[in-house]
Amino acid sequence: MAGLPVKVLIADRGYDVNQVIDTARAGGVKVVIPSKRSRKVVRTYDREQYKKRHRIEHVFRWLKQWRGIATRYAKCADSFLAALYIRSIFLPFDDTP
Repeated sequence: MAGLPVKVLIADRGYDVNQVIDTARAGGVKVVIPSKRSRKVVRTYDREQYKKRHRIEHVFRWLKQWRGIATRYAKCADSFLAALYIRSIFLPFDDTP
């Protein structure tokens, strides 16, 4: 995360590790990660902000449905980025959570 303009780290329970959380907080990043069930001290997190993670995952799932992106058919980075741009033009936008 060093050198990246990150304000919030949103991740699932798999990233509930002290090293990840401490590193993020040391960099001034807000951590939105639910606690693992095995934690003795449960941390609080912003549930509304955590729900936004779901939308991001759906975008990636939708992009990967295109064979050219899922298999990284374009070997050149510029061609692959162009394919992402083209596919993103047709993203289905709606207001459902």
